[in-house]
Amino acid sequence: MALLPVEEALRRVLNGVVPLGMEPVALADALGRVLAEDLVARRTQPDFDCSAMDGYAIRHEDIAGGGDLTVIGESAAGHGFSGSVGPGEAVRIFTGAPVPDGADTIVIQENVTRTGSSIAVTAPPRQGANIRRRGLDFRLGAPALSAGTRLNARDLALAAATNHGTLPVRRRPLVAVLATGDELVLPGTEPGPGQIVASNSFALAAMARQEGSDVLDLGIAGDSFEALQGAIARARAAGANVLVTIGGASVGDHDLVQQALAKEGMTLGFWKIAMRPGKPLMHGTLGSMQVLGMPGNPVSAIVCGVLYLLPLLRRLTGRRDETVPTRPARLGIAWPANDMRQDYLRASLTEERDGTPVVTPFAIQDSSMVSVLASADCLVIRPPHAPKAEAGDECLVVDLRALGI
Repeated sequence: MALLPVEEALRRVLNGVVPLGMEPVALADALGRVLAEDLVARRTQPDFDCSAMDGYAIRHEDIAGGGDLTVIGESAAGHGFSGSVGPGEAVRIFTGAPVPDGADTIVIQENVTRTGSSIAVTAPPRQGANIRRRGLDFRLGAPALSAGTRLNARDLALAAATNHGTLPVRRRPLVAVLATGDELVLPGTEPGPGQIVASNSFALAAMARQEGSDVLDLGIAGDSFEALQGAIARARAAGANVLVTIGGASVGDHDLVQQALAKEGMTLGFWKIAMRPGKPLMHGTLGSMQVLGMPGNPVSAIVCGVLYLLPLLRRLTGRRDETVPTRPARLGIAWPANDMRQDYLRASLTEERDGTPVVTPFAIQDSSMVSVLASADCLVIRPPHAPKAEAGDECLVVDLRALGI
C-alpha cells in the first residue's frame, strides 16, 4: 500500500464529517463551547447618552464667556436627573449616569471649583466632551458573535451585554480512548519484565478535553480479540463520536487492533501515511463513529493527535478555525535533506531582537522520547524531498505553545 500524503490523509479524515447538533446552554456554562448560530444584539448599548466621567453636566455655551453655574441636582447611574439643564445651570453627574436634557457637555470634577451650590469651570472642555452617545458600543440587531466561535471570557462578556442569557452551542463530541498492548501498565504501577508505563492515552485524552470534548477512558486492552472487541463495544454503546486507539495497528502477530475493528464492521479509510513520526496512522469509520488508530510510539501518537484529532474535533463542533495553524520561522541550524516522508521535527523556539522567530530542532528525533517532545515549543515541518537546509533558511512550524499542548 502506497504511503498517503499528509494533506490527503487529513482531507480523508474530514471528508463527510458534519458538525454535531445544537443544544442551548446557560451563559454561565458556555465557556469553551462553540456557537452553533450567529448572535445579534438584543438591545442598544448604551441605551441613552451617558457620562464617561464623574463631573458636571452643563451647556457648553454657558462657559464660553466664563461665569459661575448653579448646581440644580444630581444624576447617578440608575438614578437619573428628572429635570432639564437650563441657562446658567449644571447637574452633578457620575460615570454611567444619564445625561440630563439640555446638557451637551460633561466637565470633569478635577476641572471645577465648587462653592456651595455654585461651580466655576477652571479648564473648559470641548463641546460634547465626556459623553458616551447612545449606541456607542452596539445597537439593537447588530452582529455580535459568529457561528463557529469557540467562546472565551471576552465573548461571554459581549454575549451577556447583548442580553443573551442562553446560548446555542454545538454538542460536545464524545471521544473514546483505548490503549492497547500486554506491555502497558498504568502510571503508578510497577512495570513487570518487558512492560512500560502507558502515557499516550493520557495525552490524547487531555488534548480532546482541551478542545471541549467529553472523554470516555476505555483503559488498556490486552492483545486479544476478546479484550479489543469488548472495548469497541463499550465505545459504540456509549455513542462515541470518535474512537481513538493507540498501538497495535501494524501487521505483527500481536497487532490485532485493525483486525478487531474490521471484524466489528469498520470501513478502512487509509493506513500508513508519508510522515515522520506517525507513519502507521489508521483511519476508518464504524457506523457513525470515526476511528483514528494512533501509532504506539508516544511522540508519533501525540503528533498525529495534533495533526488529525484536533481538526476532526473542530470539524465536529463547527469551528471556523478547524485547521491547525502554522507560522513562518527561520532555522537556527543546518538540517539534512529529507526523504519521501514529511517530517515534523521537535524544536525549541526563540526570538531575535527584531522579533524574528528562530527554531532549533533537537539533535535526537526518536519517536519514543517523551522528554524531548515535552521540551519542544514547536514542530518544524520538512516537506517530502526537501533539500538540505542551512541556518537562517525559512521554514514553517506548528506552534505547540499557541495550541496549549
